[in-house]
Amino acid sequence: MADSNDNEVNNLRIVPANHAAAVDLDTIYGSETASRCRCQWFKLEKKESLGAIGGEGLRERHLRQTGCGHPDGRSTSGLVGYLDEEPVAWVAVEPRPNYPGMLRVYRVPWDGRNEDKTDPSVWAITCLYTRAGYRGRGISTRMAIAAVDFARENGAAAVEAYPITHGALSYERRVGTPATFGAAGLQEVHQPSKRRIVMRLDFGPSAADARAAKN
Repeated sequence: MADSNDNEVNNLRIVPANHAAAVDLDTIYGSETASRCRCQWFKLEKKESLGAIGGEGLRERHLRQTGCGHPDGRSTSGLVGYLDEEPVAWVAVEPRPNYPGMLRVYRVPWDGRNEDKTDPSVWAITCLYTRAGYRGRGISTRMAIAAVDFARENGAAAVEAYPITHGALSYERRVGTPATFGAAGLQEVHQPSKRRIVMRLDFGPSAADARAAKN
């Protein structure tokens, strides 16, 4: 007999965030601590801070990056999940160079790796957030799988994530867990610190490379 949660999650509808309304993202975040970040931690430029930008500024940046309400837009910064038309989850997935803070400050993704930080064909999943009241149902796993598919369909050669293996605080779990990314097909490729690992799935040459090879 199928688990009721499995049946429920099968009804999860996932769309690019530019197909969602701004109020949907506001609903997902609510008043929890995640609303004080709005997926800007890895996007901070030099000398910027979350506190200095402020809650409304962070919200405005996030909505601008997602392109909410503009389904004809050419890009977005993530996906939104709906359960029975109720907005319940968000996942951030973009080309890795779109995270200037991560490229400039954080050593974890790069320690011991011969990586071109600016390679736009490598995408990164940096946030998996499920709305309060909808957690523990497998929604994050479905969102991670959708993020992988979205990256592949948009020409990525690979997708990465940077979860914590153990002892994660509540806010640290918002980057996703190893189990969640494993279910989406990513594998551990590096462990640059005691708690953090790099997980990755290589698709092969990007769509752009394939087109260039034909010309």
